[in-house]
Amino acid sequence: MTDRDHNPSSTHPPLPPTSEDEQFSRLRLLRSRRVGITTYKRLLTEHGTAQNALAALPEVARAAGVEKYEICPEAVVQAELNKAHAAQARLVMQGTDAYPDLLNELEDAPPFLWVIGDVELLKKPMVSLVGARNASSLGTRMARALARDLGAAGYTVVSGLARGVDAAAHNAALETGTIAVQAGGVDVIYPAENTELALSMAEHGLRISEQPMGLQPMARHFPSRNRIIAGLSQATVVVEAAAKSGSLITARDALDQGRDVLAVPGNPFDARAAGCNQLIRDGATLIRSAADVIEALSPMHKDAPELPLPASATARPKETARPTKIKTTLKQAAALHRQILSKLSPAPVPEDQLIRDLAVSASEAAPALLDLELDGQIKREAGGMLSRA
Repeated sequence: MTDRDHNPSSTHPPLPPTSEDEQFSRLRLLRSRRVGITTYKRLLTEHGTAQNALAALPEVARAAGVEKYEICPEAVVQAELNKAHAAQARLVMQGTDAYPDLLNELEDAPPFLWVIGDVELLKKPMVSLVGARNASSLGTRMARALARDLGAAGYTVVSGLARGVDAAAHNAALETGTIAVQAGGVDVIYPAENTELALSMAEHGLRISEQPMGLQPMARHFPSRNRIIAGLSQATVVVEAAAKSGSLITARDALDQGRDVLAVPGNPFDARAAGCNQLIRDGATLIRSAADVIEALSPMHKDAPELPLPASATARPKETARPTKIKTTLKQAAALHRQILSKLSPAPVPEDQLIRDLAVSASEAAPALLDLELDGQIKREAGGMLSRA
């Protein structure tokens, strides 16, 4: 073992397993009750191997006040592996060559991804494209055009396999490569109306999930899914989104991860465009075509080969060069979110004390606290107390 395997302060992911037994044990560790991503990585760092971590887990649980703790049974993990074999799913582990580079940068990067389809797509440059489930005709047309032209320019289109904008983007990018991040098990297709699309992606694209095989998606799984959609790409494009929607959660995840957010403007009288217009007002890059997306992405991919744009993406009127605009409002909001989360723990603290610690005004803190509360990241308790969820 190297020093970083035993250094509790290391931020590097644990080294990949060197045997099938260790891989099995790591999956068993993560599937054990009350073991989330942070605890999983800490236990591996402290104990060196998953077998050692599993042996220590009951005592760790007792120290935390949990009596009669039982680790995940081997039969449960074996059943998951059997389901994966039946679905022709492959396990991609953090620390291996197949794991996507940008996702690996996240503090809460999933230790495992179940994948079905062309795993090589995880190594191509990606753009995440999200939007409303009840998208307008114009919104779905825009999603198709963006996905088709970005795919033709060499980018893999990432979305969430939902109805509306997601489905339109996946369908348009099938020939060039598209990735669906699923909220439930990778073998569970939701919604059912996208079954044919999902099956096509198993042949010509890629479906991925961090959840156990066979898991039916629930509401609480979608915010976790959204962070992966944002985390796979350097930029997230929002096509249509209401003022309070999952697409805006994905955009906020992208900002928190230090990624770019781009948005397609819409009619001010259409509620489905309210979120996009709000993002643009706050500094997101305005997008009219794939050419705008690639122009915004080009500084991020200086070493990438020049990729030809399709005619439909380049056919736009001449204009003067747009000055570089620092997205101060969005970046400040994302920084405040991170500050708040860093100062909170499961132990409640008074809201006024938190605001004093942040050294911001109550009017500045209130919108950020509301965003995090709606996102399920913090909890508001009796007596004006706040805690981290």
